[in-house]
Amino acid sequence: MLKYAAIADDLTGATTVGVLLARSGIRTAALFSGEAVFRFREEHYSALCISTDSRAQQKQEAYRNVRSVTEHLKERGVKHFSKRIDTTLRGGIGTEIDAMLSVLDEGAVAVVVPAMPQSRRIVVGGYSIIDNIPLSRTSVSKDVKTPVTESHVPDLLKEQTSTRVGSIGLKSVLKGPEAVTADLLQAIREGYRIIVCDAVTLEDIDVLAESVLKLTNPVLAVDPGPFTTALTLKREHRTSPVREEKALLSKEHLKTVLVVAGSATPVTRMQMEKLKGRENTRFVMVDPQKLIGDEKTRSSEKDRVKKEAQEMLDGTRSPGALILESSNGSNLNLNREDQKRGYLPGSCSVLINDAMADVAASILEMYGEDRIAGFYTTGGDTMESVCKRLGVEAIEMVDYVIPQADLGRFIGRYEGLPIVGKGGLTGNEHTACEIVDRIALESHKRDIIEEKE
Repeated sequence: MLKYAAIADDLTGATTVGVLLARSGIRTAALFSGEAVFRFREEHYSALCISTDSRAQQKQEAYRNVRSVTEHLKERGVKHFSKRIDTTLRGGIGTEIDAMLSVLDEGAVAVVVPAMPQSRRIVVGGYSIIDNIPLSRTSVSKDVKTPVTESHVPDLLKEQTSTRVGSIGLKSVLKGPEAVTADLLQAIREGYRIIVCDAVTLEDIDVLAESVLKLTNPVLAVDPGPFTTALTLKREHRTSPVREEKALLSKEHLKTVLVVAGSATPVTRMQMEKLKGRENTRFVMVDPQKLIGDEKTRSSEKDRVKKEAQEMLDGTRSPGALILESSNGSNLNLNREDQKRGYLPGSCSVLINDAMADVAASILEMYGEDRIAGFYTTGGDTMESVCKRLGVEAIEMVDYVIPQADLGRFIGRYEGLPIVGKGGLTGNEHTACEIVDRIALESHKRDIIEEKE
């Protein structure tokens, strides 16, 4: 029965919190849009994580979208809500909190815990610290769509909401649940409905979760995922399991993992180079300059890539991985290209992602699940483009390969086909290889189950 819902402002956020719940034994589905939640009727999931794709939306539009989804989920019986926020606090967090609080029961308060210690994101004195650097001094301050120039979380939220914002310091958290509960109750009595809490370890987050459960007020959890997970585990009286999956196949696996490398970050390029060094990896370079050209140029480039991919897959032995990678991506300024061509901001990025998704989907449609093990996509926009092109609106979350490299299975069309989405800045040089191995393992396990059936 559906009990929990987390609303995220992008797909990567939805899968990140979704996989944390899934690892804890909560059957969870991630949905790619607010519209999809109105069509999704799979009743055997306990939690839904929905992307409203609202991070870069105007304030009023984001408010309407988030409020509409929250209302619908409340009508369907969801009891516990979370607002999933980016670890770097991008987007209109205050606006979306207001939208959700407007729907929840009277007296509801938002407890904001923006920490994700396992990814070196902590909050001290109300300040967000990323890898030992104040948030506003990181590259996110220059983000093209949603720059963040304020490190102090309460002040950041005050700029986005008319709701009173309070805070709980680390001093209180270190004293334990009773002290935090007392401070939360005092803040609520003083009229604060948004309360930001410090946390530097997972143990601190556990203390905060224990404290919140002592409140009689309905609570909206606002966090990147760990706080929501801790609350849910306590409500379900569970402890988080430790999963150790070994990517070893019991027989030679003859399927190919399709890798759609839509991120042009140095980290992604490093990971792709390591993966290309494997004997059984093949790759096709895609020219992004041609993908943002006219329709004829774009179509010609897609046809070339499909043809080269087909030649590799039709060889004497199927490659373990086939990479579709944009070439010279680091040298192409997409914002400048948008301006030069008179496109709306972000149009070039959409054209590239959609073209890459079209090629990848064509390959799956041509060779089928008997030959394709699954997908590995870099960048949330790339994952979303691939799934939409395939007609897939939701995935069941399974596990992560590493934190923020999330493994799921398609729901509906291509039911059960594995997919991993990873942010462009996540992981080390071996991460791509680990992900390909994990997808191959999941595909093999799926085949064994189907053979038994």
